Amino acid sequence: MSVHKLRATSSTRICGTLATVAAKSRVDPFDVTTKPAAHEKRAPDAWSLVVISNHALRSHALPSSGAVVIGRTRDADIQLEDASISRRHCVLHVGAAIELEDLGSQNGIRIAGRTLAPCERVAIAAGDTVELGDVLLVLQRHAATTGRFAPRLVIDDAAMKQLHRIVDRIAIGTISVLLLGETGVGKEVMARAIHDRSPRAKAPFVSLNCAALSEALLESELFGHEKGSFTGAERAKPGLLETADGGTLFLDEVGEMPGALQAKLLRVLEERQVVRVGALAPRPIDVRFIAATNRDLALEIARGAFRNDLYFRLNGISLVIPPLRERHSEIVTLARTFIAASAKAVGRPAAPVLGDAAIARLLAHPWPGNIRELRNAMDRAVLLADDVIEPEHVPLDAPIAPHVPAPHAVAAAANLNDAVEQVERARILAAYDRCGGNQSRTAIELGISRGTLAARLKAYGILKPRAPKG
Repeated sequence: MSVHKLRATSSTRICGTLATVAAKSRVDPFDVTTKPAAHEKRAPDAWSLVVISNHALRSHALPSSGAVVIGRTRDADIQLEDASISRRHCVLHVGAAIELEDLGSQNGIRIAGRTLAPCERVAIAAGDTVELGDVLLVLQRHAATTGRFAPRLVIDDAAMKQLHRIVDRIAIGTISVLLLGETGVGKEVMARAIHDRSPRAKAPFVSLNCAALSEALLESELFGHEKGSFTGAERAKPGLLETADGGTLFLDEVGEMPGALQAKLLRVLEERQVVRVGALAPRPIDVRFIAATNRDLALEIARGAFRNDLYFRLNGISLVIPPLRERHSEIVTLARTFIAASAKAVGRPAAPVLGDAAIARLLAHPWPGNIRELRNAMDRAVLLADDVIEPEHVPLDAPIAPHVPAPHAVAAAANLNDAVEQVERARILAAYDRCGGNQSRTAIELGISRGTLAARLKAYGILKPRAPKG
C-alpha cells in the first residue's frame, strides 16, 4: 500500500498521530545499522527528521546549524530515492529555529494542508508533518541523553537461548568470532552482546560495514593514513583498527572486502600490528575481531573471491544466527518491544496495543527482511494506529522470490567444481556487461586483477588472442 493511498484513506488518523511527535530521542534496541557509541552524548535541543516512504521509515540526525538539502540526487544531504521527489526538492535551514524552503520542486510541498509556493520559505516546529510528493517528513526535537547504549535482548526461542549460552562461554576469551546469517537477523546485536559480556566491555566497540565503502575509502578507514599520503590527506588519521585498541572491531559484510585488503587484514591478524597508508613503521594493536556475513564463504573461497587463510583466521568459532521465520516464539515479543520503543520516541503517552488480528498477520508472514523488516513495520504501525494496531496498520510487502538459475545453466554441472565455475562465469560476464566492456572497471568491481579478468574472458571466448607482431 503506498503512502499516497494511506493518506487518502486515513488522513485524519495519520495526521492526528503524527502531530504527537515530540521531544524524545529514538532508542531502538535492535537497530543493527547505526548505534550510539559508548561515549556518545547528545546535546540538548538536537533535531532529527523522520522520513516515511512506501517501504521504510528512517530517522536522520540534523546538524546544530546549517543548510540540509533534501532530494533525489546523490549530492543531497538527505537522499530520498522516490520518483515523486525532485532532484533537489527542498532545503532545511537549521538554527535557533527550523525553516523549510522549496527549491522549485515539481510535485511541491504541503504543510498542514497548505501547498507552499515555489521557492517559498516557512518555519516548521517539532511534530509538524510535511508532505513531499508521496513521502512524509516529521520534525523531532531530542532531549539531552547521556550514558552507554544498552540494548534489551529478546531471547525466547530455544535455539537463540542455546546460542547465547555459547556466547557467555566464548565472550571471556579473545578468540575471533564469525557470525553467519541472513541480512537483518541481528548480527551486530550479537556482536555487541559478545563485547558487552567480555573483559573488554569498557573499551571501544567499533563497527565497519565492508560493503558500504569503496576500496580506497575502506583501506583508509580501516588502517588510517599519514598526512600527505594521498590527495586530500591534510592531516594524519588513525584507522578503526587503532581506534578499537583494547576493544572489539566488528567487520560487517566481511565477504564483500576486496582481495587486496583481505591480504592486509590477514597480516594484521597474524602480526597484531597495523601500518597506516603512507607510513613506514607498524603500530601494535590489541583488538578482538568479530566478523559477519550473509554470503556462503565456502563458495566464495571456491571461486577465489575470499582468501582461505583469512577465513580460518576469522573463524576461530562460527555462530549461525537463525532467521526470524525460524524464531516463531520471538515475533510477538519483538514486535511489542519495537512498539514500546517507537511510541516513546514519538512522544506518545501510551503505546498502542497489538491486536489479535495483527498478531495473526505477523505470525503468518515469512519475514524475508528478518528483524529489520519487523522493526520498520512496527514503526509504521505506531504512526498509523490509534489505540489498537489492526492488520491495515501493518502493510507487509509480499516476499521477493529468490533468483533461481535457469535449469540449463546448471544442468551440465557434473560436480561442485563445475557448478562453482558456472557461478563464477555468470558473475564475471554480468559485471563485464554492467561496466560496458571496460576491463579496468570490471576488475575493480570484482576485486580481481585486470590480468586475471583478461585470462577469464579469453577462456570464455570473449577476448580473442592478440595477433603476433610482424
